[in-house]
Amino acid sequence: QVQLVESGGGLVQSGGSLRLSCAASGIIFSAYAMGWYRQAPGKQRELVAVVTTGGSTNYADSVKGRSRISRDNAKNTVWLQMNSLKSEDTAIYYCKADPLGYGRAFWGQGTQVTVSS
Repeated sequence: QVQLVESGGGLVQSGGSLRLSCAASGIIFSAYAMGWYRQAPGKQRELVAVVTTGGSTNYADSVKGRSRISRDNAKNTVWLQMNSLKSEDTAIYYCKADPLGYGRAFWGQGTQVTVSS
């Protein structure tokens, strides 16, 4: 059974920081690109950041320069460090494991991030 469990969300003041974690089980973690997505009320889910199996990273323009995605294959975990948080960062943040064409992708249940101004 595949599980992606996000944690680390919460309420933070504007300008603050959060570190989100996603622990995976039931998959060969190193074979999956791992991504963080977010969905704000009334908006579509959007990519925040992704780290490939080789460690390459890509970020949405909206978070570039103030976020960092990282992974540890030995711990089956991916993190998203977010700094200088803004009210527009308020959303539910989801973790995604994507085998990039070699099977199906999996999603976590999401963790709420609320940034108060």
